[in-house]
Amino acid sequence: MRSAFPPHALHDYALLADGERGALIGPDGAISWMCAPTWHDEAVFATLVGGAGVYAVTPAERHVFGGYYEEGTLIWRSRWVTDDGIVECREALAHPGDPDRLVLLRQLRAVDGPARLSVVLDPHSGYGGKPIDSARRGDDGVWELRTGDHRLRWQGAGHAVPGEQGLTAEITLKPGERHDLVLECAAAELPHDLPRAEETWAATEASWRRAVPALTNTVAVADARRAHAVMRGLTTRGGGMVAAATTSLPERAEEGRNYDYRYVWIRDESFAGQAAAAAGAHDLLDDAVRFVTARLLADGPRLAPAYTVHGNPVPGQRDLDLPGYPGGFDRVGNRAREQFQLDCFGEALLLFAAAVRHDRLDADHWKAVAVAVQAIGERWREPDAGIWELDGRLWTHSRLICVAGLRAVADAAPRHPLAGTCTRLAETILTATARTCVHPDGHWQRTPDDQAVDAALLLPAVRGALPAADVRTRATLDACRRELAQDYFMYRFRHDDRPLEETEGAFLLCGFVMALAEHGQGRAVEAYRWFERNRGACGGPGLYAEEFDVAQRQLRGNLPQAFVHALLLESAARLSD
Repeated sequence: MRSAFPPHALHDYALLADGERGALIGPDGAISWMCAPTWHDEAVFATLVGGAGVYAVTPAERHVFGGYYEEGTLIWRSRWVTDDGIVECREALAHPGDPDRLVLLRQLRAVDGPARLSVVLDPHSGYGGKPIDSARRGDDGVWELRTGDHRLRWQGAGHAVPGEQGLTAEITLKPGERHDLVLECAAAELPHDLPRAEETWAATEASWRRAVPALTNTVAVADARRAHAVMRGLTTRGGGMVAAATTSLPERAEEGRNYDYRYVWIRDESFAGQAAAAAGAHDLLDDAVRFVTARLLADGPRLAPAYTVHGNPVPGQRDLDLPGYPGGFDRVGNRAREQFQLDCFGEALLLFAAAVRHDRLDADHWKAVAVAVQAIGERWREPDAGIWELDGRLWTHSRLICVAGLRAVADAAPRHPLAGTCTRLAETILTATARTCVHPDGHWQRTPDDQAVDAALLLPAVRGALPAADVRTRATLDACRRELAQDYFMYRFRHDDRPLEETEGAFLLCGFVMALAEHGQGRAVEAYRWFERNRGACGGPGLYAEEFDVAQRQLRGNLPQAFVHALLLESAARLSD
């Protein structure tokens, strides 16, 4: 049976997020993805990935869509031009989020002329597998619903009618008139107090004003602030930032590369903290330091690549019996939990070094630094899965990023007792890696037995593992330009003999790293070209996925991808120097 709200191209979706969970809203006003009570829990709206469950506010007349974020927030305004005028729906998850209860605000407004809108609320717990168990309207017109373990309460649609599509209603507005809808959702009984729309909107607006700094020290200020807002929205009060809000959005149609990114990757969290430090955004930096510190102190050398936002192990990977987003299939959990990724320790040290430079490390944080240094000393000779989470090998990038992290700590705190240890260990790893991982042409190669170039090998020099003037740094930059770049987009590596664009999309993280690499060489014009080309690889709402299909101008992979927004923010800060 064809859904009344089919999925759209990813570039048309906007994100609503409050730190504790997120929702994706399409151009038809349909919220087609939302998990509760937190990121990795079961979805209650899952039409995006072929399940059931939707919450839609859509003009009843012919219309064309648009929309925009209010500056420096994740408050979205869906905007439609109809035959009779213009209508908007202002959308937000109440911010900051309550870990136990989400509050979803939708404010309809007839901007120009009258408006008539159709509203559908049809929650299905269990990724769409569990329909509404009960729906009861109180004397005050407030609906109370149950689906699986979820409890919902809905204000503003007392006239809605229950049916096969859940609760449906029509709302008619006179020119200039407004109407508020307030939806609550929790995995337990809801509290007695009803959130009031006007008060909750005011609190949310004030919270976003406090959360996102002006960032006037960056280029492309509006985009830098949006990137910061996205990372803020993906970060819980416990400090963990999920890699993306979604699961199973395919990186390539029918290729099987579908993954669940609703977890905290140590590497991505470290990227975000370093970007925040570059931009002077101390709240995000402190969150990253706090989460990474806790995991290092708990797990030491056995640090996992990823955790839930609560710091627990990521669930094992399993498939869902759903059709999936077109071109893919649905799975939850992630196999990264079983991997060793050496570079996470190097990235953690880079994060801590950035915090040192801003005078934001305490004694416990320094204990975590010592743990990371010790782990590198014990494990740098072991095969690992690397930044791209592939087979266990002696990845050059993993070792060089550890060199960068060790040197950054020694440089940031030269009088600390660990400084000498960091310097000596960095030199040992660099010398050993250089013996086996420099290509005859002079550039760094992927592993001792794989002479190919890899865009990840740009990052260690950007982070200070080697000077910008080092011949290996320049040779690697030249090799990446020659082998992996096309029209100022960057691909990760060559999978096989096929053209780059036939194997996967351009990797936006690598495009922004290339901007930083060119900046480090003093080539400002080239740096800006890379920055602007990749900055434009987003949808209308300004969100970035992991990959960009250059030929079709489409986003690929989970949305929004936090580390892309992190590198955009960092590039925007560093290019302003």
